[in-house]
Amino acid sequence: MATEPPKTDKLEVDLHVKYIQSLNTKKDDLEYWLTEHLRLQGIYWGITALDLMKHVDALPREEVIKYVCDCQHESGGFGGHIGHDPHIQNTLPAIQVLATLNALDAIDADKVVKYVASLQNEDGSFQGDQWGEVDTRFCYIALSICSLLKRLDDINVKKCVEWIVKCRNYDGGFGNQPGGESHSAQIFTCVNALAIAGALHHVDRDLLGWWLCERQLKNGGLNGRPEKLEDVCYSWWVLSSLATIDRMDWINPEKLTEFILSAQDLEDGGISDRPGDMVDVFHTHFGIAGLALLKYDGLRSIDPVYCMPQHVIDSLGLPRLHQHNDKMESGV
Repeated sequence: MATEPPKTDKLEVDLHVKYIQSLNTKKDDLEYWLTEHLRLQGIYWGITALDLMKHVDALPREEVIKYVCDCQHESGGFGGHIGHDPHIQNTLPAIQVLATLNALDAIDADKVVKYVASLQNEDGSFQGDQWGEVDTRFCYIALSICSLLKRLDDINVKKCVEWIVKCRNYDGGFGNQPGGESHSAQIFTCVNALAIAGALHHVDRDLLGWWLCERQLKNGGLNGRPEKLEDVCYSWWVLSSLATIDRMDWINPEKLTEFILSAQDLEDGGISDRPGDMVDVFHTHFGIAGLALLKYDGLRSIDPVYCMPQHVIDSLGLPRLHQHNDKMESGV
């Protein structure tokens, strides 16, 4: 008979800091090499979680900056690891890490923006890389990169918005392409891309808010779409979208907090997708990010649009889109 994992009613910050610090020491583990293509994204997940826990100095700043810079290609894009092909999905975490560490001047921003702009299609959508995959994720990523670098004028924002709107469904949600099924993670990318573009008037907030709040299950956890299991990462994908459209009070925050805390490893640190499973830095990051959005005591606040510590976004001089949506909408 399986034993219930031990429970706690607090975030074990010290354990999670040690867990993130240990990730680069596990080179004898097969998992370390199987996830090599996610290394740069892993640094973003780790650095952001550490900053939210007020321990951003737990990783060596100069080493992290050098590693990120070494992942950049002549094209301006970044690979998931040194020597890996560039992809827009790895370019955003590079910018996010450097912004968090106040080191954006370590790279040539012109090259990055030129790379991003080269991936925009005539219909306004974005490719992930030279091989042509199209996904609403890449629209969000392109807008985020250009916004963080204050270069939104270098891409066609209006056409991008037009394409995202084509991906909106009858239930208020969004899919990965026109006609694609509504999914919480794709909704995050579309809603927050529209927020960056000043075009949230394209979102039916009540209809979408209802779809999103229905993602909460009896145990407090959130799922990605109907009839699926709860998963800690959706504590971010669902909750951030609700925050951006000002509907966070439509879910039960106490039960969600309890669910996230129940997925912690109380021996070695880290957070898993659900209680009793193996932890990873992805779910550790999104669990802590979800708690930060819930104003968990002791954590820094987080920006729901950029999934970065709020103080970083403020230091860049960017507006708080989730607080001033109606004022910011430009009619795009």
